[in-house]
Amino acid sequence: MADKHTTLTASEAETYYNRFGKKQDSQGFYEDPALNDVIVHASFQDAESVFEFGCGTGKFASRLLTDHLSASATYLGCDVSSVMVGLATQRLKKYSKRAKVLQTDGTVHFPLSDHSTDRVISSYVLDLLSDEDIRTFFAEAYRILIPGGKVCLASLTKGNTLLSRIVSSLWMAVFRIRPSFVGGCRPILLDEYVNRDSWKLEHRKILTPFGVPSEALVLIAKDRPNKANSAEARSSCG
Repeated sequence: MADKHTTLTASEAETYYNRFGKKQDSQGFYEDPALNDVIVHASFQDAESVFEFGCGTGKFASRLLTDHLSASATYLGCDVSSVMVGLATQRLKKYSKRAKVLQTDGTVHFPLSDHSTDRVISSYVLDLLSDEDIRTFFAEAYRILIPGGKVCLASLTKGNTLLSRIVSSLWMAVFRIRPSFVGGCRPILLDEYVNRDSWKLEHRKILTPFGVPSEALVLIAKDRPNKANSAEARSSCG
C-alpha cells in the first residue's frame, strides 16, 4: 500500500482538478471499459437512490440517469473541486428534479443518514486517497447503504500482464517523485481494504485497455448484526 503521506491534500486536489476541468473526460479511453464492467454487475435498474463520491464532470452520472436508472431514482454526487461541481451540475441540468451535486471540503464523510441509499459509486477517486481515507470511505459506504446495497468502484490498480505491470510501475515511480504529475492518482488494490465481515464480494475484475490497469469492484453490504440477539447469544453462551 502507498505511503499515506505522499497523497495530495484536499486543497492540492481541489487546485489540480479545478485546473484540469473538462480534460478529465479525455481519460475515458482507459476508464470506460472498467465502468462498463461495473454497470454489468451493479443492477442499477433496481436502484432507487445513488450516491457518488467524487462525481467529476458528471459524465458517469449522466450515463446512469440516461440509460440505467429508473425514472424515479434519485442521484446525489459530491466533489472537492468547485469547477467539477459546476460542470456536473450543468451536465445534469435536465435531471435537476432528482439529481443534485454538492461541493465538499475533502473530508471523507458522506452527507447522508444511516441506511439511506442502495448504491454508492466512486470511479477513479479512491486512488487519490490515503490508506486511512480509503478505509474511512468503506466504513462510510457501509453506514449509509441499506443491507444488500452495493458499493460500485473503479480504480487504477497494479498490472496483471507484462505491459500493464510496466505501465503501473512507471506510474507509481512518477507518483513517488511528484504526485501532482499524475493527478495524485496511483495504482492500488481496492480488494486489500475490504473488511469481509461487512462486505460480500459480488464481482472483481482487472482490465488493461491500452496497458493501463483498472480494477472494477462491486461489493454487497452484509446485514448488520442484531445487537439484542448478539447480547442474548453471548448471555446464553455464558
